[in-house]
Amino acid sequence: MAENLVCTTLQGGRYEGILTGAAQTEIEALHRGKIIGIAQLAPHPEEEGAVAVSLDLPIEVVSDGVQVVGLRSTASGDVLDRVTLMAGSALDEDIRGEIALLRDELEMLKRAFRRHCAETGQD
Repeated sequence: MAENLVCTTLQGGRYEGILTGAAQTEIEALHRGKIIGIAQLAPHPEEEGAVAVSLDLPIEVVSDGVQVVGLRSTASGDVLDRVTLMAGSALDEDIRGEIALLRDELEMLKRAFRRHCAETGQD
């Protein structure tokens, strides 16, 4: 059975999840190629054979732009889950630009639809 990590909550900078299918492993948190933390593992209280995973994300990962933290098994080397954080003024500008493009495209579609309806006599 392959290792599988599923996030159950991410709140207040604390990641919690359930790991199944793992033998002896640790979960490392990676950010920009560096290990930034090791998750705490404990037997899951409700699921036999499952492991409860918890990790406090360091404050350093909260910064402008898009930050991705990979959660990697030390046994297999596979990244089992990712946490993506998006913040900052650079992101706001990207979102505003995308919204402006969407508005322009919507206006173009509305004009084309109205023209089509006028040409075919449909309302």
